[in-house]
Amino acid sequence: MNAMTTNIKNLFRLKTVPLDDPRDQLPKIESINSESTEESRKRTYHETGYRDSTRNNGNHTALSICLDAIYSKFQNEEKELVEKQNKLKEPYLNEQKNKETEIKGLTVSLDNKDDQLKNNETDIENVQDKIEKLKFEINDLPRNPEIYNVKATKGASTKFWIGLIILIPISLYLFTFYISTSYSAFFKSFDANGNIIQSVLDAQAFNKAWDEGPLEGAFVTLIPFVFLGLGYLIHMFGENKSMVNYSKVTLLFMITFVFDAILAYEIESKLYELNRTFNSPPFDLSIAFTKNQFWGIIFAGFIVYIIWGLVFDFVMKENKEKDKIRHEQTRRQKDILIHQERIEDLKKHKEEVRNNIGSIKELIAKAKGRIEELQNIIDGVIIPTKDYKLYASEYMQGWITNINERIHSQKLVDECMERYNENLRKVGANSDSQNSVYMSIL
Repeated sequence: MNAMTTNIKNLFRLKTVPLDDPRDQLPKIESINSESTEESRKRTYHETGYRDSTRNNGNHTALSICLDAIYSKFQNEEKELVEKQNKLKEPYLNEQKNKETEIKGLTVSLDNKDDQLKNNETDIENVQDKIEKLKFEINDLPRNPEIYNVKATKGASTKFWIGLIILIPISLYLFTFYISTSYSAFFKSFDANGNIIQSVLDAQAFNKAWDEGPLEGAFVTLIPFVFLGLGYLIHMFGENKSMVNYSKVTLLFMITFVFDAILAYEIESKLYELNRTFNSPPFDLSIAFTKNQFWGIIFAGFIVYIIWGLVFDFVMKENKEKDKIRHEQTRRQKDILIHQERIEDLKKHKEEVRNNIGSIKELIAKAKGRIEELQNIIDGVIIPTKDYKLYASEYMQGWITNINERIHSQKLVDECMERYNENLRKVGANSDSQNSVYMSIL
């Protein structure tokens, strides 16, 4: 402790001018000789510290007051140094200009983002309008297909369902007729006591055929499909208009007619044999052609079969027309899904633009806040901390020199150093950074 005290004394004494009576021989603050301004200013602070310490007997409480006065004095001096202040404020002026330029750039970017947002909202509205238009077209297509350049019959859906409703009972009739007549023609034994209707149309034909065996059952069950298949082929050949297809259709009608004639012939033959007498001639086509039942069976099957074929052809054509409309509706449904995905993408982009706008506004607000801070600094007095610390240390050297020469109290020196460090903390001059500056409003 004694060695450190001696070192401090020697340090301070190096900067002290030996005088017989410091109070009488201290130079005036205003006296500036041939020394430089900075050296003269240092000397002035040093001597002022010595003088103030002498007057206050080095009291640490008085030191706090004196240091506050020194800081005020330093502020006033800095205020008068116009060139220095301008030099100190130059970085802040440059930063302020940069911030103003930055705000201009951000403002332009903000305007662009606003335009993007408006365009985005317009795009969303346009896509939504397209979706609404497509939905309307989907509903209107069956009624007015020609408006949308769809080559389909108007009201095809209604005609299709009407034809289908008619086709179903006719199909059931054909199933019933061919199951019964095929069973009667090939497997049934006729009863002489039964009437013609019971002989030809047997309500239990399906069950009786399966009771007689799987072959008989399968035959009467599947034979209606042969006629339905022939009807389907007639429709398919009739779709493509050509002489070959017309010939095929004619051949199919002839086959159907011949098959119906065979069924009628077999049934009529069994009925004839049932009622045949000893003088009756053998049954042949010439006899069959004279029988009303023969032609009744043919037309009960063949004519209805032709009606079924025409209705089936009509239903298929209307279904084709309906498919054209359905295809257009499906295409529009897919377009709607694509547009909905487009809307989702636009909404995501819209949200991104909004976030960007928020970020830009935040940056602009920060830049404006910084400009205000810089303007306050520019309007005030900049206090360079390293300079104040330099001159305050000169003042303390003078103060401590007086204590060491006149009072000789290390305790008082330590107390004064605590007040000095407290003052530096108070004015923000104890930072390690030598580039910090502090502002005082004018």
